[in-house]
Amino acid sequence: MIITQTPFRMSFFGGGTDMENYFKENNGAVISTTFDKYCYVNVRHLPRFFDYKTELSYSRIERVCSEEKIQHPLIKNAMQMLDMQEIRLTYEADLPARSGLGTSSSFAVGMLNAFYALKGKYADKGKLADEAIYLERTLCDEAGGWQDQIAASFGGLNRIDFRADGYEVHPVIIAPERKRRLNDSLLMFFTGFTRFSAKIQSANHVNDIDGKKKYLDEMYQLVSAAEGVLTDKYTDLDEFGRLLDISWKLKKQTGKKVSTDMIDGLYEKGMKAGALGGKLLGAGGGGFLLFYVRPEQQEAVKMAMSGLLHIPFSFENGGTRVLYYAPEEYHT
Repeated sequence: MIITQTPFRMSFFGGGTDMENYFKENNGAVISTTFDKYCYVNVRHLPRFFDYKTELSYSRIERVCSEEKIQHPLIKNAMQMLDMQEIRLTYEADLPARSGLGTSSSFAVGMLNAFYALKGKYADKGKLADEAIYLERTLCDEAGGWQDQIAASFGGLNRIDFRADGYEVHPVIIAPERKRRLNDSLLMFFTGFTRFSAKIQSANHVNDIDGKKKYLDEMYQLVSAAEGVLTDKYTDLDEFGRLLDISWKLKKQTGKKVSTDMIDGLYEKGMKAGALGGKLLGAGGGGFLLFYVRPEQQEAVKMAMSGLLHIPFSFENGGTRVLYYAPEEYHT
């Protein structure tokens, strides 16, 4: 039996520039972090006592005699890619799926990590990220960028640069106390809406990169500006929040489905209550609202968001990991 734990991520700057049809021509970059909310994948070989060969438990239960019958596209393609047979897989998570936190990619990374471990093989973070990108973007043909899989694999607060020849992960070097201040200045609220990120991404970006390019270019420039705020101890950290507000306004120009009247109203309430900036996490349309708020204004912002669920969190640095390792010899 194998149990993996894989964190979810929040993306601060540059989302959209990690789309392959943008960064292949223009270069891209994001700043994101993982935090202490996770998904868990439990995998073992299924004992041969049943009239089915594979059992999957996520938001539904599947029991099938052939991988071809599996309905979940990520699981089906991952099993075929790594030649996994006769398994029982269980998925659990601390937060809901389709909520803007890279949950699908975290699941993909955690599942691949579990599959390799069940085979008694080690896969490093780069391999897991690369194969999760291939799984989601090529085998499953889902629209979207590359940042989620990389963040889930590597973990931590990073700047990820994208170029035509690939990507590089650069940890953001920030003093521990300054990093704690950043964490303590961020408030996250669940809007109650969930959506399929791939559909939002497809509607917003894939067919009209040229029309969005000027906004994406500006969002890309903000990545370096935000990194400078984080790493320069003499710069007021509150500038990070103000840059979030600028970036969110640019993001909304990249597609009609990025925000809604309801989200805009909630964001405006948060800003009026004292937030310096914020954004809707993920591709758009629903999920989690993130605000940067000075400590003295936080109670006011929480009151303004009283109809939403506040989710406390702490940054994490580990990325995907194997929590329990007991590989099984599989006999065909």
